[in-house]
Amino acid sequence: MPVSDQERIAAQLRNPRIVKLWQALAPLKSCVSFMNTGAHPDDETSQMLAALALRDGISLSFACANRGEGGQNAIGSELTHDLGVVRTAEMERAADVLNLNLYWLSETPDDTIFDFGFSKRGTETLEKWGRERTLKRFVEIIRTERPDIICPTFLDVPGQHGHHRAMTELAHDVVCAAADPEFPGVDLPVWRVKKLYLPAWSGAGDNYDDDLPPPKATLTVKGAGEDPVTGWSWAQIGEQSRAFHLTQGMGRWVPHGQERDWPLHLVRSEVNGPDDRITDGLPATLADLASFAGAPEIADDLKAAQTACDAALAAFPDIEAVAQQAALALKAVRAARDACPDRARDEVHHRLAAKEMQLSHIMRIASGVEVRAWLERDVLRPGDHVALTIESSGPVAEVSPVLPEGWRFADGAVHVPVDAESTDCYPATYRPGVARLPAIRVGVTVDEVSSETLLPLERAPVVLPARSAALSPDRALINTAAATRQIDLRVCELYPHSGKVGLELPSGWSAKSVAGGFLVEAPKDIASGLYDVSLQIDGTPAETVKRISYPHTGERARAFPAQLSVRVLDVALPDVRVGYVGGGNDRVGHWLRALGLDVTELADSEITQEGLKNLDTIVVGIFAMRARPALKNAMPVLHRWVEAGGNLVTLYHRPWDDWDPETVPVRRLEIGKPSLRWRVTDENAEVTHLLPDHALLNTPNRIVAEDWKGWHKERGLYFARSWDEVYEPLLSMADPDEVPHEGSLLSARIGKGRHTHVALILHHQMEKLVPGAFRLMANLVARP
Repeated sequence: MPVSDQERIAAQLRNPRIVKLWQALAPLKSCVSFMNTGAHPDDETSQMLAALALRDGISLSFACANRGEGGQNAIGSELTHDLGVVRTAEMERAADVLNLNLYWLSETPDDTIFDFGFSKRGTETLEKWGRERTLKRFVEIIRTERPDIICPTFLDVPGQHGHHRAMTELAHDVVCAAADPEFPGVDLPVWRVKKLYLPAWSGAGDNYDDDLPPPKATLTVKGAGEDPVTGWSWAQIGEQSRAFHLTQGMGRWVPHGQERDWPLHLVRSEVNGPDDRITDGLPATLADLASFAGAPEIADDLKAAQTACDAALAAFPDIEAVAQQAALALKAVRAARDACPDRARDEVHHRLAAKEMQLSHIMRIASGVEVRAWLERDVLRPGDHVALTIESSGPVAEVSPVLPEGWRFADGAVHVPVDAESTDCYPATYRPGVARLPAIRVGVTVDEVSSETLLPLERAPVVLPARSAALSPDRALINTAAATRQIDLRVCELYPHSGKVGLELPSGWSAKSVAGGFLVEAPKDIASGLYDVSLQIDGTPAETVKRISYPHTGERARAFPAQLSVRVLDVALPDVRVGYVGGGNDRVGHWLRALGLDVTELADSEITQEGLKNLDTIVVGIFAMRARPALKNAMPVLHRWVEAGGNLVTLYHRPWDDWDPETVPVRRLEIGKPSLRWRVTDENAEVTHLLPDHALLNTPNRIVAEDWKGWHKERGLYFARSWDEVYEPLLSMADPDEVPHEGSLLSARIGKGRHTHVALILHHQMEKLVPGAFRLMANLVARP
């Protein structure tokens, strides 16, 4: 739906023209480009980048390996690919603040360059990503953006995240590969990066623990100072950008005077002279570009362009004078472009193209041109026709829609072709100065110099598939230890509404059509395994659409095959009544019910002596101590309940999830940090049973080697580092070449009851339908 008046007013308040113009002028100070590299959205060095861009005028870009699918979600339930969609949108909004060109090595949800979870070694990461594929994509990005400088955020040292280490390792390799005309598979002009820096600071913290000290600083990017127009410090502007990473809880207040400096270590340089500033040896301004590129023929035009750029900066806030000087600069930039000799094109043309875009935006803003455009609906389907409204003010020479290929504009409406593709939920690039289509072309003329800019619609439309429906559930269990073989499959959100739905079933399965869906039935003698049931609409495979909308990101959608995955397994169940206390970050209660157990989700008011008296087992979900303050306050009640015979199972928590090692567990139990030191990231790591005869490994299901196969992402994290002697470690496991951990599964008989703490990521394995996770969980909830 269109933006409301209140939303439009709020957007206007956030973006006064005088601030937009001042920030648009900043890039005129320089024609040097700086690429930050990292593994995940939020790896960018935001505070330093804010100073480089808005104080020094340096053009920024960020090459990010993956979409952060393996991260946590502090604001919602989206995980893996859906979380990747949200974090992609967050990274784009963060890039807007810094005017940062954004490039992803990962191009689709199924890309091998995926956030598969925590890794400790860059070599392991590149094995999973595919080293050849990852380097090739990195070369494409470098040759497209053509940065003068590359600087990773993290060091390639033991104790650092393997994804970070991989990107830093590849930063060295890509400098050579991008300049190599023989590098295979990339049909783009070669590019020579001029400088490679490394951070001269440690990446240690709650999650990481760099083993080696950082390299010696060869220069320092100063972080002090503030923007003269807004009064915001560079650090504060950086945090304004980071605050868009809401799923990761980013954004912190930095008081004036508490900014930090950013020491860098020069690893490699292709330019001569000292290196006291990162721009040393590079064409700091347009006036330096002719000499740097060996093109004296265009020296006068480039000097004239920089003189006009400087004059535009000096004229601020006189918007008329700014517009006139920007027009003079643009005229000179175009003259230099047209006269540039072929030998200098590689160093000159991309810089002048950037300056033309920058100057065009300045001319539009300084001229007082305001354009807003919106569609009557922003969620579209192939074949739709939607009205387009354009509202403009100021001296606009031209305003017209620019549409994707195959779309057309007629009679005031945008026509979406019947074969239109769904909106890409994982766009490979994002450039804040160039809107994605559909967009509005705005032409402005100042002193007979014309310019064009491409502006986004107020709300970007999302195109959904031609045929779609949602299945509920999309994952299910059939426990052959129980009698039922039937699944009630609901079909909703059907499009088109008149579509005829059907199922593609595994051999021997049947389905009965009922109101709102199907009753799917597996054979009585069904073998254990994973089975897929696919939905068709009008005889064509259908897709499911996951629409995701947050105020800070806008509407996004991911389309994927409409399919029910069914795990058939054999799990013996204890006769127990289970109470589940979730923190909103897992669905363990759901999966225990799906397995066939009697499960009650407990409200805060029910965590009392009276509320617990009819329950045999309490399972506390991940992060629940932080998410449910009432739970922490009720822990003394739970302690007494355990001593009276209750069975308490706590799933993994982080130290900062209000886990007090002295008061939360029934006896002292301390969680280790940084997490890198207290986790096993190899999902296939060998698991040793330290107490093979223990009831939790045998009753009612005997846990065997097969139960540790097929795990996803990792074994576990935030293992216990120390504990009261009453607890017994049941398992031992380790990543390659590391000392085994024994804090992944601890259990203690306390009074008549039991407390078991589980740092294995059972909640994640259950979502992935891993059989061993269900068998172990059934044992954990059994009576002491």
